[in-house]
Amino acid sequence: MPSLASDLPQTITSLRKRAISVLTAAGITDPEVDADLLIGHVLGQSRGEVQAGSFLNRPVSQADAATIIALLARRSGREPLQHITGRAPFRSLSLYVGPGVFVPRPETEQVAQFAIDALRSMPDPEPIGIDLGTGSGAIALALATEVPHARIFAIENSPEAFPWTTRNFDEIGAANATLAFGDLADAFVELDGTVAVVISNPPYIPADAIPRDPEVRLFDPAQALFGGPDGLDVVRSVSATGLRLLRAGGVLVIEHGELQGAAIRQLLAADGWRAPATHRDYTSRDRATTALHP
Repeated sequence: MPSLASDLPQTITSLRKRAISVLTAAGITDPEVDADLLIGHVLGQSRGEVQAGSFLNRPVSQADAATIIALLARRSGREPLQHITGRAPFRSLSLYVGPGVFVPRPETEQVAQFAIDALRSMPDPEPIGIDLGTGSGAIALALATEVPHARIFAIENSPEAFPWTTRNFDEIGAANATLAFGDLADAFVELDGTVAVVISNPPYIPADAIPRDPEVRLFDPAQALFGGPDGLDVVRSVSATGLRLLRAGGVLVIEHGELQGAAIRQLLAADGWRAPATHRDYTSRDRATTALHP
């Protein structure tokens, strides 16, 4: 692996080249993207500005270069980029994340779109949406900001994740979003039978499965990953809670693993849901299943 500490680069060009080399050797999937974002994080620049600085061979201070090299060491150890920068993008939002909270993924942005579209299609003047197991608050806050006439409720039961959730709700400041701490099985009983959309990205990895990516395996909280022997324990709870909360014709949206669509459709059908359907993400993998309240 290329040296991280000796001969600090003098320009963004040489720094970026070093960063890409280090991250490539570490097996990072998109080394150029991560290099640009780490450099930009320290320099206070966008990715485009970093690339322009590299093209123009602009100088970089020794202090900044040393800081970036130190962050590269962390990233080459497969610490998530979002933990290093402290932020994760999600749709139009930038969220605080770190140890103890699940880092929102790009594929979940598409899952959130199902709930956003469903809320926008409802005739209610203030349709109610609920995010069960909100984690960082990504889905709930996307719904609240993108469907401002909706009332959004979210619940999270992890003491480690909840401070991150609270921080994001406070920063985004969506007046139509309400956060609660508690178990999703008991969520918002006062709203029973009145909700238009329920969405959840529950833990769905089977207990004996080992996540492929070191970033997931070593850094994401187990509570946000593993869903019992078949991975569907929390999905079953989401189904039961959704049946309680939703009104007739309300929409359920569940994110899941690429091999679980058939099992979840069968589970939902057995619970009495109408029209369960599985949808693919941008990589053509099964990613979400929707259903209608009977």
